[in-house]
Amino acid sequence: MSAVRRRDVIDALRRGAVPGNGLDLLATGLDRFETALDTELDTVASGGAVFKAVRGEYGSGKTFFSRWLGERARKKGFAIAEIQISETETPLHKLETVYRRITEQLTTSSFPPSALRPVVDAWFYALEEDALAAGATEEELGEAVAELMSARLGEVSRHAPSFATALRGYHRAVLDSDEATASAIIAWLGGQPNVAAAARRAAGVRGELDHFGALGFLQGLLTVLRDSGHRGLLVVLDEVETLQRVRSDARDKALNALRQLIDEVHSGRFPGLYLLITGTPAFYDGQQGVQRLAPLSQRLATDFTTDPRFDNPRAVQLRLPGFTMDSLVALGNTIRDLYADGSAHGERVRAVADDAYIAELARAVSGTLGGKVGIAPRVFLKKLVGDVLDRVDQFPDFDPREHYRLTVGVSELTDAERNLVSADDIDLDL
Repeated sequence: MSAVRRRDVIDALRRGAVPGNGLDLLATGLDRFETALDTELDTVASGGAVFKAVRGEYGSGKTFFSRWLGERARKKGFAIAEIQISETETPLHKLETVYRRITEQLTTSSFPPSALRPVVDAWFYALEEDALAAGATEEELGEAVAELMSARLGEVSRHAPSFATALRGYHRAVLDSDEATASAIIAWLGGQPNVAAAARRAAGVRGELDHFGALGFLQGLLTVLRDSGHRGLLVVLDEVETLQRVRSDARDKALNALRQLIDEVHSGRFPGLYLLITGTPAFYDGQQGVQRLAPLSQRLATDFTTDPRFDNPRAVQLRLPGFTMDSLVALGNTIRDLYADGSAHGERVRAVADDAYIAELARAVSGTLGGKVGIAPRVFLKKLVGDVLDRVDQFPDFDPREHYRLTVGVSELTDAERNLVSADDIDLDL
């Protein structure tokens, strides 16, 4: 592992966050999903589309799973967009907002968010290369690119003609070196509201993106991604269980929007799209969630009555069993070794924070949280890296068994973690 990737992983764990890369080294118990998921990614890369739902209690690793899958997808040439569903920022029943978040969070192996403009520029470059390869001269290039664009956006134009029109306007602005207009048109293509009227007139479009036009724009984005060299787009809708806490009318609209998205994916409207949602079992099984809409419940129905060992990774829903004490300790040992590999005092780190101590710390953190191993991983890894390994690495006489006493304050817990433990479960240092 490179020093940069190792540092990124360790720094994220020190903050109590999910690392942005290197997740393959931290994946515990996910190997049983690899074959099925890689097959689905290959299906999407060949022009298919896949919908997948992940279920798990808090602490079972849903966000980690989605980013681990994203890392695998990125290595296969996919673009990625991870979105947190929320009532105020990203309501699921407003697909125009969901699309806007996709473009804002769009990332590729070469560009961080938002990668929309680099992707569009790469698409036009590919069109120019194809036109030149077909025999177009420099004088004919503009017209040849326009013809290729019309041909490749033909299907999209039937559903979202303004998407193709705006792309033409953007190309004209770039050729005219009109940066202000080009930037404004890209913003409009990304679903941003309040784009200047002058820029919209220059592009030949009117108004703003609405709920009904969002799916057409998503088709256009997938076309541009494919033709600019990307094998597909992985969209993650994280924490959809927040729908249970919104007003009933908004919840019903959001559930129906999710049903619509699933149907559109399965109908073949979005070639090159892998759509993943994550949520808690209460969302999938409760009357305030999926069960509230019978057609959606039917589409997500999966048998989880058997032993988790025999769960079908090809099913529409995947169940994350969460951490056990053994898997938590194994993860701690992996992080300790990763830390030691990048330290000048690696031998001391391994010797002082040995396997026995890692197990002691894992049990202590779990016990402090009321014995609930499922919500312990984030706090455990944060304490292990920031409170123990950093000190062992920096202070030659530091011994965690002698000089460190575990404390977990309420302020250190996230809202979800506080909701899952009672006041009596938390051992406070008063």
